[in-house]
Order: sequence, then C-alpha cells, then structure tokens
Amino acid sequence: MAYDGLFTKKMVADLQFLIGGRIHKINQPENDTIIMVIRQQRKNHQLLLSIHPSFSRMHITEKKYDNPFDPPMFARVFRKHLEGGFVQAIRQIGNDRRVEIDIESKDEIGDTIYRTVILEIMGKHSNLILVDDDRKIIEGFKHLTPNTNQYRTVMPGFKYETPPTQDKLNPYEISADQVNQYIDFNSGKIARQLLHTFEGFSPLITNEIVNRKQFMTTETLPEAFAEVLAETEGPETPISHKNHETGKEDFYFMKLQQFDDDAVIYDSLHQLLDRYYEARGERERVKQRANDLVRFVQQQVQKNQHKLGKLMQESESAKDKDREQLYGELITANIYRIQQGDDHVTALNYYTNEEVDIPLNPTKSPSENAQYYYKQYNRLKRREYEVERQIKLTQENIQYFENIEQQLAHITVDDIDEIRDELAEQGYMKARKQSKKKKKPQIQLQHYRSTDGDTILVGKNNKQNDYLTNKKASKQHWWFHTKDIPGSHVVILNDDPSDETLKEAAMLAGYFSKAGNSAQIPVDYTQIKNVHKPSGAKPGFVTYDHQKTLFATPDYDHIKAMNIDEK
Repeated sequence: MAYDGLFTKKMVADLQFLIGGRIHKINQPENDTIIMVIRQQRKNHQLLLSIHPSFSRMHITEKKYDNPFDPPMFARVFRKHLEGGFVQAIRQIGNDRRVEIDIESKDEIGDTIYRTVILEIMGKHSNLILVDDDRKIIEGFKHLTPNTNQYRTVMPGFKYETPPTQDKLNPYEISADQVNQYIDFNSGKIARQLLHTFEGFSPLITNEIVNRKQFMTTETLPEAFAEVLAETEGPETPISHKNHETGKEDFYFMKLQQFDDDAVIYDSLHQLLDRYYEARGERERVKQRANDLVRFVQQQVQKNQHKLGKLMQESESAKDKDREQLYGELITANIYRIQQGDDHVTALNYYTNEEVDIPLNPTKSPSENAQYYYKQYNRLKRREYEVERQIKLTQENIQYFENIEQQLAHITVDDIDEIRDELAEQGYMKARKQSKKKKKPQIQLQHYRSTDGDTILVGKNNKQNDYLTNKKASKQHWWFHTKDIPGSHVVILNDDPSDETLKEAAMLAGYFSKAGNSAQIPVDYTQIKNVHKPSGAKPGFVTYDHQKTLFATPDYDHIKAMNIDEK
C-alpha cells in the first residue's frame, strides 16, 4: 500500500469541499478510529480518521459502523470541544503525512473557541491530538510522558511539539535540476537514496521514478523525477493493483507503469480506500478473533497425525497374529512329540512344507503352550480390529480438522462463532455461554452470480455446507467440490446451467479450497441427488457418485466481480 505524503497531499486537496461544513456528530466505532460526521452541501459526510498501526489514514467513508453504547473518553472530549463547530481549514504540513483540521466552535457559555485536530500518520506511532488556539494539548489518543519519550511530551496541558523529523526535503520545493545534489550515483540504490532524502516519498513512488528510465544517470534522474512529480499534480486516477505472483496489493492516486492491465480503477480516492481497507480490516478482525481457534485446529491436526503414525506402527505389529495362530496349530498337531521342559520344537509347516522352529515355555505343558499362542492370536486379532477402527477414526479427524483449517482462511467475523459452536457440538471445545433471550442467528451463505445470471451459493463452514447441500438445494441442482482436497460445497441453483456457469462454479470451488492458490485444481461436480450424507458422519462430510471432473484456475478479480454480497 502507499498512503504516503503524496497521497496525503491529494487527499487533503480532495477534502477542501468540507471547509465551512458543520460537525454534526463524532463517534469512535473502533479503538483507533474517529468518525466526524460533517454536514456540507445538504449532505452528511463521514470523515474517518484512523491511527491503526497498519491501516492509519484519512478519507470519507460510506461504510456504516456500529458505535459503542458507552462512548470512550477520547470521543467524549472530541464531542465536547468540536460538535456543532465549523471546519475552517484542512491542511497538510509540508509533504508529510501530517494533517491539521482547524475548527471554530462554541464553549458551554457560548463563547467562540478555536480548536485544531492534528492527525499524525506514522505507522505504529500514529496519533490523533486535539489542541487549543495556543497549541496547548487538550487530549491526545496516545499519551507520551517524558519518561517514555525523550523527544516530546503528549499530555493534556503541555505545548504541542511536532514529531522529530529526519530533515528530509519537500520534493515540491526544489527543482528537478537540484536532485543530483542529494544523490551519490557511485553508491547505487538510487530508489533508497530518494526515499531517505525526500519527504513523503514511499518505496512505490521512488521505484516508479527509477524505473521510468533504463539507467539512472545525472541526466535521466532529473528527467524521471520531474516527469513523475508532474503527473502527481495532474488529475487523480484512484487505482489498486494486485501482484498475482507475490499476492501483494498496492494502491495509488494515479496509474503507475509498474501496474499492469489487471489494475482496478475507482471513482474516487474515498471509494478506493473504503474497498481496500474494508477487506484488510476484515482480515485483521478475523485474525484477532480467530487466533486461538486457528491455533487449536492446527494443534488438533498435528495431534491426530502423530497418533496416526503410532497406530500404523501398531497395525504392523498386529499382523503377527497369523504366525501366533500357526504356532498354536503346529504345537497341537505335534503335541505327542513334545515333552514338558522342552524350550522349542521344530515342526513341518504343512502350508508351505518348510521347517518352523517354535519357542516354548519349558515351565508349561505342551497343551498350555498351544493355548498361549491361541490366546496371543485372539488378542492380536482384537487389537488389529480396534487399531483399524482407530486408524479410520483418526483419518476422519485429520480430514475434518484440515477442512476447518481451510475454512478459517476464508471466513468473516460472523462465521467464527458458527465454527466454534460446531466444535463444541462435536465435543472438541467448551460451548459458549449465550443469553437465553438471544435468538439463534440464521445461516448465511455466500452469494455469487455467474456471467449468464445464475445464482451460485458457497458454504464457508460445515454448518453452511450441510444446510446448502441437504436443505437449501433441490435434487436437480448441480453440486461442486474439489477432488480429494478439503474445500467448500458449491451449488448452482439451476437444473441446466451453461458450460460457462459450470466453469465459474468450479473456479469458486477451487478458490474456496486448500488448493486455492494453485492452478488446474481438479473439481468434481454432480447433481444433488447423487450426494449423500452417511449416518453419523461429521458435519460437512458427504459421499457422491456419477460425478464428472473439471480443472479450474481461480481468478481473484473475476470471483470478486461475481460476488453479490459485496455489491
């Protein structure tokens, strides 16, 4: 991502329409996020200010946030000083990721007061600070005391001090011809030198400058520098791009040469950031809430794999039962030749016509020795049966937990509780305490629409899979699942889908599987009438027949375009 100083400059310019707007409401929906609802041009605009360590930013958001019933103290301070006030100015400090919002408001007795909201976007050191017209701190989201920070103090009553700078240059305040003065061409790594020299540059923009010319020289660097900076002053083209080889996703306010034709263009900077950070934020929330669940499932997979290894060893040792039975038979057949006190007997194996040497217990009679081997045979026979049963059960458990492990890679926050409940029902975890008044949530499936207009449903956990396959779909609908690979159930709600729809459903089945990042994933498909759930089987487990197989390669952008739930 690249919410750098250049992007901040573009965003501040885009937010100038808010000047003169009235602050209608202030909320703090998340611990590190403030939303100022500003009434301007007969419309409410949600200005989001986030100091999240990874997602710090500022933009207008259309997303609806749930606000806590009891607002945090920080939100109360902002409300007291800012609600009802008017935005006087929004400015960027230099070319840095620091923005100040001047607000004219009224105090409790109706006197005019002036306040400034300062947003400092600095990664894990990001902060949001409210100061008065003398630049004294009223409140800061993160307090910095003299004991914890040697550079400045951020506490109510202290004078606001700017963060320590690295003495970088504002790229808009020098001419392109001056760039060479700050670059050592003999040292190489021009992109890194640009990054360390100029304020507000990100690796994305420095790499763009360096890649504009085949070689970086004292002639080509100023040309590339001037060319890229000139484009940053032009019309915005909000764009996001995903590198399918690395999986890394970037965005910027203009098209870059390093972005290929698969890049997605948005209508505004605000829409771009809403889409980008919503997906990232959702993954972060899922990671936080499901972290213990992921760890538990991984432990169960490892535990059962270790158990399976031991059971396989026991299964090998149980194969000696046939030898124990043979020894018992041969002792019985040769009992007339054996005397008590013999420690072995050599007998002819009438199955192979080979001589067999059989150990004997000299303290036991020949009959007791024969009975011993028969008992050993019966013990090993029972053991073999039990081991085989345990092997089958352990293999089922491995398959079950690997399936849940795959599901955890695609779940939303709302799906986490369904998986927890399922594991509790299966006896693997303790059941959650639920309010008696709280209704059981309805099962929600993922909806997609094919190119030909057919609805395709995806189950993202076992409860959803069971509901989709056994209740929601009809017998003539088409069902998809990756061949011998843990994955989701996918159903086309059409008795006679087109070949294109079949391919798209297979692609969804491949994507929502353990092999989701692979190519040419084998996907079986058949009609629901050929899919059966064995009695007593674990959730999500089915058998099927009369299937055909397609090979699918997931296309993330195409899948995203098919998703009805995100539109």
